[in-house]
Amino acid sequence: MQTTKTNYGALSTLTTVFFFWGFIAAGNNIFIPFCKHYFNLDQFQSQLIDFAFYGAYYLGALGLFVFSTVTGRDLVSTWGYKKSIVQGLLFSALGAAMMIISVYLNVFAAMLFGLFIVALGFSLQQTSANPFMISLGDEKTGSNRINLGGAINSLGTNIGPIIVSIALFSTTAAIRDEEIQALGLSKVVVLYACVGCLFLGIAALFAFSKKLPSGKLEQAIDETSEKAKKGMITMLVMTGLLIACFSPVFSSYRSDEAKQLTELKGDLEQLTIGEDNKPIKNLTASQIETKKEIEVGIKKIQEPLEKYRMVWLSAGLLCVLGGILFANRSAKKNESGWGALKYPQLSLGMLAIFVYVGVEVAVGSNLSELLKQPAFGGYESSETTPFIAMYWGSLMIGRWSGSINAFNLSQQTKLILKFIVPLIALGVSLTVSIVSGYEVKALYWYFICVLIQIAASYLTQDKPARSLALFGSLGFICILIGLSTTGIVSIYSFLSAGLFCSTMWSCIFSLSLAGLGKHQAQGSGFLVMMILGGGLIPPIQGKLSDIIGIQPSFIVGAVCFAYITFFAIFVNKLLKKQGISLDESSSSH
Repeated sequence: MQTTKTNYGALSTLTTVFFFWGFIAAGNNIFIPFCKHYFNLDQFQSQLIDFAFYGAYYLGALGLFVFSTVTGRDLVSTWGYKKSIVQGLLFSALGAAMMIISVYLNVFAAMLFGLFIVALGFSLQQTSANPFMISLGDEKTGSNRINLGGAINSLGTNIGPIIVSIALFSTTAAIRDEEIQALGLSKVVVLYACVGCLFLGIAALFAFSKKLPSGKLEQAIDETSEKAKKGMITMLVMTGLLIACFSPVFSSYRSDEAKQLTELKGDLEQLTIGEDNKPIKNLTASQIETKKEIEVGIKKIQEPLEKYRMVWLSAGLLCVLGGILFANRSAKKNESGWGALKYPQLSLGMLAIFVYVGVEVAVGSNLSELLKQPAFGGYESSETTPFIAMYWGSLMIGRWSGSINAFNLSQQTKLILKFIVPLIALGVSLTVSIVSGYEVKALYWYFICVLIQIAASYLTQDKPARSLALFGSLGFICILIGLSTTGIVSIYSFLSAGLFCSTMWSCIFSLSLAGLGKHQAQGSGFLVMMILGGGLIPPIQGKLSDIIGIQPSFIVGAVCFAYITFFAIFVNKLLKKQGISLDESSSSH
């Protein structure tokens, strides 16, 4: 199915689904602080929105893999990429309906289930769309086409937080966190009714489009469906261990200690918060003494409980890392039964996707809590929207620049556009917030960070491995600066993580699938499974935040960027040993 000439007609249609992935995913960053106060959750519990959403990607891709292994038929390859995307859109529309039902139930768990169903549909779409993008032209320029889809995706991530914020808060004006509980969820009905209708509309567009090829692989049944029983068993065992590790964490919220902790916090709130939901400033000597006793009681229960939860969450993370490394090591000894996992670039790429999605989501999801701290502006949850929009807008800035190579332009034109387009994207991101009524003066100097990203993009020369190594290093540096400073410098540093995450997905995908041939569809499924990182890493950072504080918890991001940098350098050398080098002609069309 590989061609050397890009099918632009099919490409333009295919990019539409990328928008919705970004719109919903980034909108979750507004749901998180809203639900935290509306349902009275801690930081870890609020991050369960990411856990449900990105966990569905993993389970959806795992289900497809188990089906293909047991039946000997790769469902995506057999259906074709086009039909698979249509089916995924219909499933997401069902999830939108479930979100509407959750509003009437007014239950946090029901909302998580609705998002879970939406993301299950996204899982099928992503498993199909990314290799579909690569198949629409030369494999060596596949990352450029995925970047184009990423550029559209980022437009959705930029708009998503603002639309969802207006839907939830009904205004762009500041709303105190204590007042959020008095708000309703009725506007979510309208939001998800519109989203559901759009899912159905895009499904119809795909189904009847003559521009899009079916995307069926010629060897779909006979060759690409090589059974990978050992890989299946490894992933199922890993899933079982994850469930075993997370179960004690969830059950701890229903323990006697948790109930006692809730009662003490209620007593403290009753003592220190007045009927107008404002803190009582002048407490009597007796009240101050009682307050101290309650705080000591809270600390005595909370510290060991939080450490217990953190141990189990860390164990879950080790299960994922250990499972993938075990597969890689075992496949080296005997390739039989491992399918696409026998390729070391894929196994290591799975870890790279895991930590990349993890850091991208974790920074955005925990940003609101950081901005609420006095040292970072002391913003209310409703006031953090333009910062969250700019974080996701940062991904748009980088992806718009990266998408330029998807078009047949002269080298001089590309160089000019690589300077102009990121600044235009920055202007678009700011304009969207301004038009929506938000104050963005604090973001005006962010263009300096964008100029650094532009300079870095010139140095990479659009080579996937070099881009990933340089952007991984810069992301690592940004997190370290954010950890060691406060105020606007720290905020800009964390926002810049979005700039350097911008093109990582396409680079990791291209490097991981390089040389897989008939195993490409199966390999894509494995990579999509690792979107699980967006479900595990944010809750882990959230729990770490409950223990050591929100700013120090961003050390998680530094670890993620460090591995991504290692992956870029190591896998580039690995591919060269296999006689593959995407960097040699990645800019050609």
